[in-house]
Amino acid sequence: MSTRATVLFDAPGPRARLRNHTLTVLGLVGIAAIVYFVYAKFDEKGQWRAEIWEPFLRPETWQDFILPGLWGTLTAAGIASVLALIFGAVFGLARLSDHRWIRVPAGVVVEVFRAIPLLLLIFFIFYLLPSVAGSGDYTLIAVVAGLTLYNGSVLAEVVRAGVLAVPKGQSEAAYAIGLRKTGVLWLVLLPQAVTAMMPAIVSQLVVLLKDTALGYIIAYVDLLNMGFKIIPAVFFGSLIPAAIVIGIIYVSLNLALSALATWLERRSRGSRKTAAKPIAKPGEMSSTTAA
Repeated sequence: MSTRATVLFDAPGPRARLRNHTLTVLGLVGIAAIVYFVYAKFDEKGQWRAEIWEPFLRPETWQDFILPGLWGTLTAAGIASVLALIFGAVFGLARLSDHRWIRVPAGVVVEVFRAIPLLLLIFFIFYLLPSVAGSGDYTLIAVVAGLTLYNGSVLAEVVRAGVLAVPKGQSEAAYAIGLRKTGVLWLVLLPQAVTAMMPAIVSQLVVLLKDTALGYIIAYVDLLNMGFKIIPAVFFGSLIPAAIVIGIIYVSLNLALSALATWLERRSRGSRKTAAKPIAKPGEMSSTTAA
């Protein structure tokens, strides 16, 4: 812990530093005890035996099960992310419209789909499509549509709040130089709002990626389906190893998504930090005025 004073806190004294160090050590010991307890319980059940982990060292296990499940997860997440961002941008900006006939229906759509549980949306779409379009495999469509409607509604609120968070002086200055509302929105407000919205957008996309696992309930072929249904059925006793491997893959995907968003945010901020060139060197203006 830092020993320097901050705006909110004084610098910790000797007793405070000792207390902090003691709590840190106790916390680490507690975490180590929990990890050992879990390890010991798994060991009692034989979950660390080499034969139940050996299938994950075979190339065919990855080719036939894990990679197809990963592809299913990435396909649903990729399509739903693009559609949710479009949905969120359209309805978020529609809620900022000056026209009541646009603003009110957009608000109703956003509030309705944001209030319905995602699993219920997926179920409804999955059972509705066969009665409308005939028999077929609608698992991907149901998962993508449910993810789009729910997460798109949340992102719509993020967009609306991000635009409203930009100081009013920015829009007033833009109107003062003759820009219309469309120009103010696209040239002044949105570029500033996007940077502020980036953490919330990334957080929601991470939620979307994890929510693809709900496709398991309608037998959509994704990582969760492969890890908890197919692999344990083929390799008896490999449920816990499969859960650990699949969990590591999910964590890696979310970390990669967060790293990409951080890079995009830094790049967007850096591109706007361009210093204006001075109109004249010091002294030139005074000499010109004197002439």
